Amino acid sequence: MAENLPSEFDVIVIGTGLPESIIAAACSRSGQRVLHVDSRNYYGGNWASFSFSGLLSWLKEYQENSNVVTENSTWQEQILENEEAILLSSKDKAIQHVEVFCYASQDLHKDVEEAGALQKNHASVTSADSVEAAEASEAAEVACLPAADESLNTQSCEIPAEQSLSSDPESLLEVNDAEAAGEKENHSVGSEEETSENVPKVPDNIKPPKKNKITYSQIIKEGRRFNIDLVSKLLYSRGLLIDLLIKSNVSRYAEFKNITRILTFREGIVEQVPCSRADVFNSKKLTMVEKRMLMKFLTFCMEYEEHTDEYKAYEKTSFSEYLKTQKLTPNLQYFVLHSIAMTSETTCTLDGLKATKNFLQCLGRYGNTPFLFTLYGQGELPQCFCRMCAVFGGIYCLRHSVQCLVVDKESRKCKAVIDQFGQRIISKHFIIEDSYLSENTCSRVQYRQISRAVLITDGSVLKTDSDQQVSILTVPAEKPGSFAVRVIELCSSTMTCMKGTYLVHLTCVSSETAREDLEQVVQKLFTPYTEMEAENEHVEKPRILWALYFNMRDSSDISRDCYNDLPSNVYVCSGPDCGLGNDNAVKQAETVFQQICPNEDFCPAPPNPEDIILDGDSSQQETSESSVIPEANSETPKGNTDLGIPEEPSE
Repeated sequence: MAENLPSEFDVIVIGTGLPESIIAAACSRSGQRVLHVDSRNYYGGNWASFSFSGLLSWLKEYQENSNVVTENSTWQEQILENEEAILLSSKDKAIQHVEVFCYASQDLHKDVEEAGALQKNHASVTSADSVEAAEASEAAEVACLPAADESLNTQSCEIPAEQSLSSDPESLLEVNDAEAAGEKENHSVGSEEETSENVPKVPDNIKPPKKNKITYSQIIKEGRRFNIDLVSKLLYSRGLLIDLLIKSNVSRYAEFKNITRILTFREGIVEQVPCSRADVFNSKKLTMVEKRMLMKFLTFCMEYEEHTDEYKAYEKTSFSEYLKTQKLTPNLQYFVLHSIAMTSETTCTLDGLKATKNFLQCLGRYGNTPFLFTLYGQGELPQCFCRMCAVFGGIYCLRHSVQCLVVDKESRKCKAVIDQFGQRIISKHFIIEDSYLSENTCSRVQYRQISRAVLITDGSVLKTDSDQQVSILTVPAEKPGSFAVRVIELCSSTMTCMKGTYLVHLTCVSSETAREDLEQVVQKLFTPYTEMEAENEHVEKPRILWALYFNMRDSSDISRDCYNDLPSNVYVCSGPDCGLGNDNAVKQAETVFQQICPNEDFCPAPPNPEDIILDGDSSQQETSESSVIPEANSETPKGNTDLGIPEEPSE
């Protein structure tokens, strides 16, 4: 039990966000004794993903936490004369201005429950064996948590494979668009056969049955189909996090899906942006002259560092002004600025060229767009690294708070922590997430804020033949002082929402509350779901069934000098930033790890069990055979999860 923890570790990590989890995995992999604790009852902190009922519980905890102040003085008995304590915060103040709206028909009865819901919070520390095999396929979003004795071949919540990252950096993880299209095609064929065989022919004068409306009780019942991220991010296919996942072989614990299209919003119309060479020349939106202009400019951006004379005169001007000098039509300038470079009107020319090159370099590695999305949500990524840490001996305790840090007055170094049970745990290094620090420690810190909205809708912002599109859309800022809004729309094949719905994330830098920042964009793209509109099958905009707005603290890029009296062996990790990628989290983790273990490799690949030489061939054979743990779900089709290529199904 958590009350009987060892009294000494090499590294204590407080908080299970992505940077902390990467550091814990790297330290454990290098042989450090790691204790990883979190006062919450789920992994990921503000990087977490929730089922629908889990999100409602999180909202309830937020309301209760904002009204209750708990004080515990058991730590005072543990402090010696030559020591002092730095108190940690018992309240997470990173989330503010939470507003929830339900537009779907609220026919909710008291006996309506989430299908297959567990009695206890399923994000608590559990063994994988404790989940019944029958529930495994239905409850794919239940967090699979690391166990110290798990084999490296154990998979994290593997479902019939979409795609997973390759352990070979040069091998391609291609988007299975054909598979997604095939699913839809097979579904339509099945329904057609069913109609022709079992249903009598309908006379022409009788209207076809209307589309079933989605009610709030359906959302509750299918709540475990949802995996709702607190932070909305994507993975650049050549970004630091993808490289780390491949290098460390942590990619085996997750699956990924390619973003299928990049959209733009101009003059009230949503359009698809041509990105790759094939997209450009197949586009019907561009004239032949525009296609040549765009290809010429994009080719230059790939090699802009070799042609400094062409942009040197514009280094101090904005990227938007520079684009006007490149013989690009206003249409192309808009595409490049907002949907390819994904920058603002004030971004400087060098940053714009760098962002455009980064976008183009990521094209084609795993598909026709530069981005990947983690199936079951962004919250899978911290858990993947926690699993790696646990495999190499890290100890995990959720719902385990730390009251204070113990600092030696002479050396000014932190020497121990005191937990909720009053146990004193000694360590050499301490990693702590920013939200755990008290107001006294952070009194000089100036935080930025992120505005977030999460919508459940009944349709896509841009309808096509396939209903399994994963899209990213940037809506530019309209007035000075406001910021561009990033919209990520997820379909049911991402395992983040129930069939017939879409999960939409909106993100921007805050200037007001989240609702004030984002509501105008929501109104442009969507319409609230009402009973009257539910009868109308020809509504142009997708309808909102449920909406959540909240502000999240952005603690990135804060100098440690801003924190008061921080010991030199205490390292602070920030929460999520507003950027689209995860490079900031990886850079933080690597920087901290190099300070703790300066001569160690950062997250190297684990050894192959077949390469481990033991005494005697027979024992080696027994070890290699026993190191493979069978799949928890026997119904899951076998596939090559290392290469991310599922086997062809037998006829």
